[in-house]
Amino acid sequence: MDQSLFVVGINHRTAAVAMRERLAFAEDEIVAALGRLTASSPAVAEAALISTCNRVEVVGVAADPTSAAEETLKFLAADRSVARELWSDAVYSFAGRDAARHMFRVGASLDSMVVGEPQILGQLKLAYAQASEARSVGLVLHRAFHKAFTVAKRVRKGTLIGHGAVSVSTAAVSLAGQIFDTLKDKTVMLMGAGKMAELTARQLSALGIESLLITSRTFDRAVALARELGGTAVPYENYKPYLKMVDVLIGSVSSTRPVLGPEEFEPVIRERRYRPMFLIDMGVPRNFDERLNAMQNVYLYDIDDLGALVQRSLGDREREAEKAEQIVELELESFLKWLGGLDLTPTIKDIRYSIERLRDVEMGRHRGWLAQLEPAERERVELLTRGLTNKLLHRILSGLKQRDDKTLDAAFAAEVARRLLGAEFDAQDTDLDDADDDDDSESDPE
Repeated sequence: MDQSLFVVGINHRTAAVAMRERLAFAEDEIVAALGRLTASSPAVAEAALISTCNRVEVVGVAADPTSAAEETLKFLAADRSVARELWSDAVYSFAGRDAARHMFRVGASLDSMVVGEPQILGQLKLAYAQASEARSVGLVLHRAFHKAFTVAKRVRKGTLIGHGAVSVSTAAVSLAGQIFDTLKDKTVMLMGAGKMAELTARQLSALGIESLLITSRTFDRAVALARELGGTAVPYENYKPYLKMVDVLIGSVSSTRPVLGPEEFEPVIRERRYRPMFLIDMGVPRNFDERLNAMQNVYLYDIDDLGALVQRSLGDREREAEKAEQIVELELESFLKWLGGLDLTPTIKDIRYSIERLRDVEMGRHRGWLAQLEPAERERVELLTRGLTNKLLHRILSGLKQRDDKTLDAAFAAEVARRLLGAEFDAQDTDLDDADDDDDSESDPE
């Protein structure tokens, strides 16, 4: 019976985070959940569960994808204790070609909140590993996941979809890398404790900067963050003497006017002997006077500057996404061709067995006079008959595999081949087994 891929779920485009949270599964819940799904849903032959902050999806295989999708939705509603009517409008469902395309686009990060982000591929690999552990992966899902991994790899190598900053914090870190030859020997100061500024400091710290100074009007907050990131807390009323040591200054202080202007900053840059300073102003209102940007070797970027960089990067990624979509379509055709061939696998095995069985029977029928031949001559007869058998098999199987899908359904082709060459041969084989081995008469497969 034909098996088809199906996908059913919700994501960041269709459901608010509050609903995604209610339907989400913790990482250590998924293996057991897959066991419950396959046990309670007879229509679902194979299944994997993808649960991230942006999506909750079941990718499955079924003979009847419509019934399987419905059973899966019932399972999710019951298992998460969330009434169907609360999220029915957010559900999307795909089957066959559309399901495979969706899966490949997810793996290639074309369906992500930020196109090109790399995390989703790791999440997809985790979902596959969990489904394997739950023993809910079969032949089709195994192939589908590995094809999705191949698509993602080709997209990463063949496009620039993952290049460029996609958030204010990544834009700031990217700029810092352009201004300085290396960040490892640099000192960063975080002023204030805004979320974006904190994220930027974390990213810079992860790059192995030499030291991190943190100052905040709430000193306890500065101490806690410094302890977490391996930095040093500086009292807010005493941070200015430290500025001469700072290469990257991140401002995120709540203030109605700039906290640093040219007057305070001129002595700082002189003491630094005009070594470059990178100022990242994430305050709204701004923390740093815009005139600082005119000072020698001072590079000032505010939140709008960084946002413009992000938008340019996102525009570049969107253009690269068009190339990625073409890769998805090419790999999709390859996968669907493989999937269509699965219908013929039992038939091919039957045909191969029947024809090879017929050759063996005929060779056995004539073994009396074959035994009188020299070994080299017997080998020639063996090679001749095996060659004829292989050529016949090749023609038959090539014809089946290269059928025109628009005019000949796979299931129909398989049934015709099985009736003409499979079952018929098997019946003849039974008659031939009962025949006299010394009878030299020709056997007719019809």
